[in-house]
Amino acid sequence: MADIQLITPENWAEYELIDSGNFQKLERFGEFILARPEPQAVWDKSLSDEEWERRAHATFRRDRQSPERGDWQTSPDMRDPWYVSFRQRGLNLKFKLALTTFKHVGIFPEQANNWSYIHDKIKALSANVSRPKVLNLFAYTGGASLAARQAGADVTHVDAVKPVISWARENMDHSELDNIRWVVEDAVKFVQREVRRGNRYNGIILDPPAYGRGPDGEKWVLEEQLNDLLKSCADLLDQNDFFFIINLYSLGFSSLILDNLMGQVFGNVPNPEWGELFMPDSFQKRLPLGVFYRFAS
Repeated sequence: MADIQLITPENWAEYELIDSGNFQKLERFGEFILARPEPQAVWDKSLSDEEWERRAHATFRRDRQSPERGDWQTSPDMRDPWYVSFRQRGLNLKFKLALTTFKHVGIFPEQANNWSYIHDKIKALSANVSRPKVLNLFAYTGGASLAARQAGADVTHVDAVKPVISWARENMDHSELDNIRWVVEDAVKFVQREVRRGNRYNGIILDPPAYGRGPDGEKWVLEEQLNDLLKSCADLLDQNDFFFIINLYSLGFSSLILDNLMGQVFGNVPNPEWGELFMPDSFQKRLPLGVFYRFAS
């Protein structure tokens, strides 16, 4: 049985977690510094509130009428949108970032470690499979899809939100890639249909939210539907040449829960890695940013 791991991305020149605390995080994306809510940063800030205010080009303020939405207070020199690049271990990607009403900006930097993992595993699979097939579910703006495509995979990108698919397509163009298959559909319905068709994938990537809605109003509740979705994914995964990644950012899910689920669904998988993703701030406080499980042939 593999031991639990704590994983953080390698140094990324265009991203930095400067400080965290008091349920907030102060981050640099390229040339701009943002202050955003972060429910897991329960400790005190290391820098003063005045220093945060002085540094931040944009600060997210929650709407009192909504636990999810809000708006941004920006300085005059803040651009929106703007762009950052990711260059590591054979990857050369470019992302459009933007200030959204849900506090997100278009990428989750803690996932950079998984992008490198995807790239490496596809390169290894290519020794046996001429063009590995990869399925990215709940794929958002496509960081994992771009990493897979740049490594040479045939990528299917599934998300229920059409504007997010459009954003991912822009990122593909900015990264000078092409031929990703875009699917605007509920992930559960898509997977069930692929199982009925007898299709198989060499790589499957999941990053499901705690709650969500499909394009036709389909309801997604992580605790209620994850187990069945994983069983369907097991039916889709190639039996000889494969990798699998799942990430969860939900305060109710520990890595032990995920380990139990994966063990029941997939059995004794080769080369398992599981645990927590985190980012260290510049004061060496470690901010947890989700749990993960991944394995590969």
